[in-house]
Amino acid sequence: MNIKDTDIDVEALNTINTQNQANITIMNGKSDNSNNFLPRRRKFDNRASTRGMGRYPEKVVGEFGGCPWRKENYNYGRGIIGLHEEIEHFYEYMSPTKVEHRIRGDVIHRIEKIIVSMWPDAQVQVFGSYRTGLYLPTSDIDLVVIGKWSYLPLRTLEKEFLEHDIVEVGGIKVLDKASVPIVKLTDKKTEVKVDISFNMCNGVKSAELIKRYMNEFPVLPKLVYVLKQFLLERDLNEVFTGGISSYSLILMCISFLQLYHRPADQLRNANLGVLLIEFLELYGRKFNYMQTGIRIRDGGRYINKDEMQKDMLDGHRPSLLCIEDPLLSTNDIGRSSYGVLQVKRAFDCAYVALTNAVNPLNMYRDCTRYSILSRIVRVTDDVVRYRRWVEQQFRRLRSPPLGSPSLKYSKVIGASRSPRSLSSSGSTSSVDSAASSDGSDPPSRGMSPNNNIHHKTQQKSHLRNTVRTFKNNKNQNNQSNFINQNYVKHKRPIKNNRCHIEIG
Repeated sequence: MNIKDTDIDVEALNTINTQNQANITIMNGKSDNSNNFLPRRRKFDNRASTRGMGRYPEKVVGEFGGCPWRKENYNYGRGIIGLHEEIEHFYEYMSPTKVEHRIRGDVIHRIEKIIVSMWPDAQVQVFGSYRTGLYLPTSDIDLVVIGKWSYLPLRTLEKEFLEHDIVEVGGIKVLDKASVPIVKLTDKKTEVKVDISFNMCNGVKSAELIKRYMNEFPVLPKLVYVLKQFLLERDLNEVFTGGISSYSLILMCISFLQLYHRPADQLRNANLGVLLIEFLELYGRKFNYMQTGIRIRDGGRYINKDEMQKDMLDGHRPSLLCIEDPLLSTNDIGRSSYGVLQVKRAFDCAYVALTNAVNPLNMYRDCTRYSILSRIVRVTDDVVRYRRWVEQQFRRLRSPPLGSPSLKYSKVIGASRSPRSLSSSGSTSSVDSAASSDGSDPPSRGMSPNNNIHHKTQQKSHLRNTVRTFKNNKNQNNQSNFINQNYVKHKRPIKNNRCHIEIG
């Protein structure tokens, strides 16, 4: 498999996006001498970024260890089994809580109220990750405003948001020169980011298409969550910085599952660790980006770029990452991802790291003592503190009123999941999570992996939990004001007990 025996340095995975700034000067075959396409992300714009962690890990993950998804006293399996269980727990931890879902609904409602007050005939629709439920704690909200204007009211909308105190000065950008003009803003109240476009109906159809594939492939959301976090922390998740969009990533995952060498019924209970490693191997080593395009419609297949170019309009050529739009065959979804080679290299490095970690001869394959998933994915302290601040600050926020478009998707999150607290660090363990992982069923989005116990035992555990919760709530209420001040003023974070994870 042409893999070196030596283990990969974790810092190598975090230097990919540094190389991205220096190497990419060509976009779709055209030279860019002015470097206008180089990444221009602000230094503190991405809470999830792990830039600099190789040299100064204490500044990025020093407080919470970078592995808050791991459950205390849970006996993880060895090697690939432990990796599968970690992915399950990562998905459970990173999935939005009810409060996180509710604050996004509140943001949408306030923005919609302003837009409708100005243009009563306009419609505000939600698309993207909020509509599908596949959003990370720091993900943007994608909105589209449908109406009739002689000129798009980008600057008018910017002025209204500033007057209604939705954003702070400098917290809103108007990208009127982009191929798809949008308004980017950060909500002043919740610090949630929003992208607003106009008259782009394909986004809503694309979200519904993804939801259909999620029903066909139940493992798709869990695979997407890990890969989205992987790209996010390396600043490779934005098209305008050379990365690949969430939509492109999801289509790549769908194509991978469609052309997988196992029957579809076996994918429902497949090992997530195996799927992740094989995905990274495919797009990090084996896939021919120069000649091959991706098609997911009609069951999915690979297509030659020469064949696809015949159907493209206006003389466009297939890009390096060529993904046929399932809703419009003449459109290339990946045409703006000019830094796809950096993404490819990151996938390759991650493939080597995970393959070495699950090797039976590797001493660090004991997932109970060492985190295997953390070799490619980390959750920064800023993200953990932000999520706790959201839970403390908005836990009593009411749901949007009837008629709000966000209410249509309020049942996506929380209906099948039990409420989850983020107040404890390093772990989100449940009452029954200490049992052995051998022979246990894969955990679902809202269940512990070891919840097959007698009903009476559950009642006793619930009673003990209630007493503990009553005692802990007193301490949490006394600390809540201090936690809020700590986040807002950016003072030194609170020290909490956590499960120590050694990284091999």
